Amino acid sequence: MRTRHRLLRMTQELALDSLIRQRIRGLRLARGWSLESLAARCFLSASTLSRIETGHRRIALDQLVPIARALGTTLDQLVESADDEDVVIRPQPEHMRGLTTWLLSREGAVHGVTVAKMRITAERPTGPEQRGVHPGRDWFTVLSGTARLHLGERTILVRPGDAAEFSTMVPHTIGAHDGPVEILTILDHDGDRAHLHAMDALQP
Repeated sequence: MRTRHRLLRMTQELALDSLIRQRIRGLRLARGWSLESLAARCFLSASTLSRIETGHRRIALDQLVPIARALGTTLDQLVESADDEDVVIRPQPEHMRGLTTWLLSREGAVHGVTVAKMRITAERPTGPEQRGVHPGRDWFTVLSGTARLHLGERTILVRPGDAAEFSTMVPHTIGAHDGPVEILTILDHDGDRAHLHAMDALQP
């Protein structure tokens, strides 16, 4: 049994090792860089980098850090697992008056953005006291129904297939117009705290 576990662990380590090499090569090619170009950016020789990419040299941690930095990524992203369980997200709905939210990205997602689907009904309060302000920009697209975007003194109707992007330093909220509306929204860190974490605070 112990030998079997050891073999399984070795197989997993080899698979991750291969994935890291593929990521390094893929990111380098996506930037249109030659081996020499990336090697110069991470202070390695082109031959060392070539052996790392092809699996003819063991990858050392002190080499991965400058490689990740040169490729515009992080060490965590370069070595993160590719397990299938990390692929599928099964969102659980969060309810409050007139609003149901499904979180479609993981908390603390890489790039600092949160993706969520929202279903808004006429019961959602949209008066001036509900119109929040926070740094950054919000973006959403309408999946079905018509959204009523209250932005400062303006009311803007956003219909299916349309998208809205706006400065969140203007008091804003989103309501439903003539029936329920479903939207897909992308929030930056400040928008996440203002819209989603504020919901957590209001839960009974």
